[in-house]
Amino acid sequence: MIKVELKDGSKLEVEEGKSILEIAKQISEGLARNSLAGRVDGEVKDLRTPLNKDCKLEILTFDDEDGKKVYWHTTSHIMAQAIKRIYGDSVKLTIGPAISNGFYYDFDVEKPFSEEDIAKIEEEMKKIIKEDLEITKYTLSKNEAISLMQERKEPYKVELIEELLEGEEISFYDQGEFKELCSGPHILKTGGIKAFKLLNSSSAYWRGDETKQTLQRIYGISFPKASMLEEYLHMIEEAKKRDHRKLGKELDLFFFDETAPGMAYWLPKGFTMMNVLIDLWRKEHKKRGYQEFSGPQLNSSSLWKTSGHWDHYKEDMFVLTDADGNEQALKPMNCPNSIKIYQTKLRSYKDLPLRFSDIDVIHRNEKSGQLNGLFRVRMFRQDDSHNYVMESQIKDEIKEILEIAKKLYNIFGLDFILTLSTRPDDYMGELSLWNKAESDLKDVLDEICGKDNYRINEGDGAFYGPKIDIKMKDCLGREWQMGTVQVDFQLPLRFNLSYIDTDGEKKTPIMIHRALFGSFERFIGILTEHFAGAFPTWLAPVQVRLLPIADSHREYAIKLQEKLEQEGIRVELDDRQEKIGYKIREAQLHKVPYMLILGDKEVEANGVGVRSRKEGDIGQMKVEDFIAKINTEIENFER
Repeated sequence: MIKVELKDGSKLEVEEGKSILEIAKQISEGLARNSLAGRVDGEVKDLRTPLNKDCKLEILTFDDEDGKKVYWHTTSHIMAQAIKRIYGDSVKLTIGPAISNGFYYDFDVEKPFSEEDIAKIEEEMKKIIKEDLEITKYTLSKNEAISLMQERKEPYKVELIEELLEGEEISFYDQGEFKELCSGPHILKTGGIKAFKLLNSSSAYWRGDETKQTLQRIYGISFPKASMLEEYLHMIEEAKKRDHRKLGKELDLFFFDETAPGMAYWLPKGFTMMNVLIDLWRKEHKKRGYQEFSGPQLNSSSLWKTSGHWDHYKEDMFVLTDADGNEQALKPMNCPNSIKIYQTKLRSYKDLPLRFSDIDVIHRNEKSGQLNGLFRVRMFRQDDSHNYVMESQIKDEIKEILEIAKKLYNIFGLDFILTLSTRPDDYMGELSLWNKAESDLKDVLDEICGKDNYRINEGDGAFYGPKIDIKMKDCLGREWQMGTVQVDFQLPLRFNLSYIDTDGEKKTPIMIHRALFGSFERFIGILTEHFAGAFPTWLAPVQVRLLPIADSHREYAIKLQEKLEQEGIRVELDDRQEKIGYKIREAQLHKVPYMLILGDKEVEANGVGVRSRKEGDIGQMKVEDFIAKINTEIENFER
């Protein structure tokens, strides 16, 4: 018998060799029906996997992130099988992973997939699902694996296998005639996929390298219920209407130009919003003891070599040579410059926590195919801070940071969840320090969220330390990676940072990297889609538009504009010789919170005819009453 500890902490005694599925059935028939895989001591496994020793076990369903990934990965295999059935050896397989919202598969084909092709593929996928093919796993030696893929005329699979270590057993999955190189895991049968949709296709490069073969990528999604698919497709249609790239152009916020790929041009209205957010960020941090600084955009390669970025991140940096022949790089992160600020004087334990914040522009050399509006750019402003603390201060500092995050997100009505990202394969530094940092972060999350009420993302930490990632949900239920809190024992050691402790001895501080919005560019993109461009009054680039009915009302409108601007209200005058109905429609399309209609009655009464974006026609008000109303709304951050 072996002991199996479940997610809730309870323990089962089961026979050695029982599969995860059998244990799920022992717990509950309903759980077994919905189970997709199991997490055994932190590793995701197929349901058929036998348990041969004491372990921790979590049964994964579609409600779990890893359960979704297993489900979506299986669907990508069904899509690949359907394509091979239709097109045979004229299509070469590459890779087909699950992603954050569904799956994709890249194919080497003679011509791009058309809408008719996609429809054919979907029909063949339905047949494969109806056949309810058993999905089985087995392993081969490296030579056997290469022979199998050569025989099946799959050169990309051969390339992948050749890079694996000698003597390593290589896993494959079969479903009917289809054989796929894959580490898994997968669900048990193709019939377990209940509802799916292929969403779109696009070009991609083999391994993301622009110098290599151009492939065709098909994206898709699948769900265990048809109703869930319907909801998702509705959300996709709604998201198209809210696309920040479309709204950014329509609302005169920003644009992109081919002369500067991945770098936004901020128009006056968009930059006004940027500054409103920056002001909010500054006020909140200033009262909590943060000190803002600014550093160089360009640093010598020697700085990046000391920090470790040169070895771990160089391919994502813009590297150039200066007039003296010295190698330089545009900064992709602010941490080394923050360290330089720390090193300007001798520090004492009395100085700590020491919080240096900055919103300098940073650059990352993203591949052109990965650029995506404001969501993935090459130039952006990150709301950074690097906090230097003693080891005894780590937990309290992280709690304080998460309190700031909660306050800021609540202003926008945004819910968020926390994820612990642990040590990656290319980690830097001593394992004991990593274990200590991960333990500290777990303790904080256990206290703030409660055990098991946060996610663990194994192997996704930064190369210098583990991190807490803040993931936010918008009004459509979409999840976004936002801020991050990273505990770093490594950089202070690499830069020989120190402070004088109570005993007069030099000690090394711990560095906490943190960003809460992530980047202002990306955050504005997310807010644009969350609010569908109808920003709350306090954030709207234009809060009031003045609409004089005739030229005779223009002088009154200009005086009113001056008065509102003196009150700090962002106002715009539409004095075009157009009908008032047309002006109102234009203001509605530009999603201006308030329209003030100015005619004979308003001029005579020293008033305004108020029309709200949300409430429609409010009626006539005294100018002072309207100013009081809008100022109260702005001060209260009314959503």
